[in-house]
Amino acid sequence: MKPTTTDTRRVEYNDTIVRAFIIASMVFGVVGLLLGVLIASQLSFWQMNLGLPWTTFGRLRPLHTNAAIFAFVGNMMFAGIYHSTQRLLRTRVGSDLLSWVHFAGWQLIIAAAAITLPLGLTQGKEYAELIWPIDIAVALVWVVFAINFFLTIAKRNEKNLYVAIWFYIATIVTVPVLYIVNNLQIPTSILHSYPVFGGVQDALVQWWYGHNAVAFFLTTPILGIMYYYLPKAAERPVYSYRLSVVHFWSLVFLYIWAGPHHLLYTALPEWAQTLGMVFSLMLWAPSWGGMLNGLLTLRGAWDKLRTDPVVKFLVVGVTFYGMSTFEGPLLSIKSVNALGHYTDWIIGHVHGGTLGWNTGMAAGMFYWLVPRLWGTKLWSIKLADTHFWVSTFGMLLYIGAMWINGINQGLFFQALDAEGFLKNTDFVEVLKSGQFLYMMRLIGGLAFFSGFLMMVLNLALTMRSGKAVRDGVDVPVAPFAPSVPAGKLIFSSPILLSFVAIGVAVAFGLSGPITSAIVAAVGVLVVVVAAAYYRRYQQQESHWHSLLEGKSLVFTVLVLIAILIGGLIELVPTIVKKDYGIVMTSAAKGEMVAVASKYQEIPCTPLELEGRDIYVREGCYLCHSQMVRPFRHETLRYGEYSRPESYIYDHPFQWGSKRTGPDLHRVGTRYPNLWHYQHLKDPRSTSPGSIMPSYAWLHTSTVDYSKTPAKLRVLRTLGVPYEQATIDEAPELALAQGRRIADDLRKSGSVEVAPDSEVVALIGYLQQLGLLHEPPALSQTGEVK
Repeated sequence: MKPTTTDTRRVEYNDTIVRAFIIASMVFGVVGLLLGVLIASQLSFWQMNLGLPWTTFGRLRPLHTNAAIFAFVGNMMFAGIYHSTQRLLRTRVGSDLLSWVHFAGWQLIIAAAAITLPLGLTQGKEYAELIWPIDIAVALVWVVFAINFFLTIAKRNEKNLYVAIWFYIATIVTVPVLYIVNNLQIPTSILHSYPVFGGVQDALVQWWYGHNAVAFFLTTPILGIMYYYLPKAAERPVYSYRLSVVHFWSLVFLYIWAGPHHLLYTALPEWAQTLGMVFSLMLWAPSWGGMLNGLLTLRGAWDKLRTDPVVKFLVVGVTFYGMSTFEGPLLSIKSVNALGHYTDWIIGHVHGGTLGWNTGMAAGMFYWLVPRLWGTKLWSIKLADTHFWVSTFGMLLYIGAMWINGINQGLFFQALDAEGFLKNTDFVEVLKSGQFLYMMRLIGGLAFFSGFLMMVLNLALTMRSGKAVRDGVDVPVAPFAPSVPAGKLIFSSPILLSFVAIGVAVAFGLSGPITSAIVAAVGVLVVVVAAAYYRRYQQQESHWHSLLEGKSLVFTVLVLIAILIGGLIELVPTIVKKDYGIVMTSAAKGEMVAVASKYQEIPCTPLELEGRDIYVREGCYLCHSQMVRPFRHETLRYGEYSRPESYIYDHPFQWGSKRTGPDLHRVGTRYPNLWHYQHLKDPRSTSPGSIMPSYAWLHTSTVDYSKTPAKLRVLRTLGVPYEQATIDEAPELALAQGRRIADDLRKSGSVEVAPDSEVVALIGYLQQLGLLHEPPALSQTGEVK
């Protein structure tokens, strides 16, 4: 839609904010990768934990992931969005002030994370570790970003929204939904809180967030950047507009459903696991459609691959996007997941996406942008080429080592002898066998880090050799001509057919054996109607989607609806279910009564609760799971498989996603108190060959039990059945239990330890993990005694 007159005015872009985000991304990229190299070295040399509380793997690994995701990729994403959006909409950013508030706020959040995470101030949930005051800051800064973005759209001088803007919109509306729901919590103090969801519900919400944080923070905005910068670098238009439409809407709708594939064979309800697996498999199609759309954009320009480092990195990025989005659905297949989950295969998969896709796209964008923003040529193409080959070598070595080690670990754990018993009983043996591959991982990480440093040097010298330039565009003065009313678009055939199709799909999932045939027949009818409409649609002069692109508000609302459908259908049934752990038992007269399962969790005592908080603080969930899957090899190794009712009071859940150490869900009473004391002080004294860091400071640090009543009150609000007397007497009860543990240590090993020491609290927590209790006895009338 063109303006009605030809008078023009000059619009100058705000590229100063773009330059600021680029520099911040480069700096934090160095920090994030350096932390990655350090924690990789800790897996090869346990001494690299340095014997300090704030430098252990459990505390630095969250800092590494947050630095890589939110600091490096986040700043790179904002730079790309601010730069490309202004040019695609042919207008200056909505507000210069909001842009700088956004920039400053985001860097302060990163600084706060860098301080709090090494101090052990964490929520204990992967990719969502930040404590509640920082969470509020994240939400507020994101709102500033969103307002600024939509102000830019509102004052645009280009009527239709280009495909990159679609992906930016999806990111901006989805991230706050994910972040806010997953971080609903009740504070116990200024630095501590408990999530409102617990156990199975918390696990589902967390991986609904965790998977879709990858989708809508690390994927959709980077796809928008791909759709802008790849055609620019190739000097070719996007291969297929129609494919980009299919790619966008199918990806946005399907991605939100796939989170439960992180929880296969766990205590999550079977229907949710199956739903996650099915939608993950469906994601293959749109993901590869986007990859092919990117690669085929280079038709006729493949010669640039030999000479242009920008194209080299963008092609590697898009290729690894395809590889990662093939591997993800593959790992969601239950039989494959049974082998790969909790192993280093998952680590290789994750780093294929971050090192290949995210960092590849970042390097390509930086090499294209920096010379233009500073009005000069790239300082050294040869150095950029060296960066490409060194980083590619390091990346392949890293990922290959983790693939091999992960499959080796899966086979090691699953191996049974001819009688059906474990072939490999010593967990440490798999760590010893993987040490060579951990060294390969470290070497690969060092090579990749070296390549990144080459890029930073190259870009810094490019900036130094040039000078910041101003850029702008002449735009028409007159407003756009009237377009199709919003109501006509909302109630148009494509929208109505989409909702009917979704309704039929949901009805089919809920229907029984007979009604499912009727629903299937209706589904076939819907397909026929849609095909007939498509033929008519092809003959129309103005296509529906191109009209939709001119209505930014309608477009945004439809995106929001698309992501909310899957979230609501998956989360609500699990969240509202309250009867986990209730089983029906036959009474004396044959009547059925509801009683507690013997697997139902017993609330932690005050001392055990403080021990659990120490477990969370030290990041134990990053190396130990608390989820015994229903496989023979796991029940033989760890004990009875885990049930949903075993976690009903867990805030937050601690199922873990990687086993660098054994599962701990049934570890209670397996070892005496003295064993745990020695293991925490010097892991190699009880487990020769262990790579676990020493936690010697736990033996001298003490717990402040005056804060425990506040924690118990919050948990009672969340449904944990604590009596008022327990809350009032929490410090005394904790010290009494601590004295019992300290007395046992003194008798069994002549160990002198304070009853309020942190190691005593942690031992108390570990000793109650997974303990079973008999269900309440029934009277002759069927009543619970």
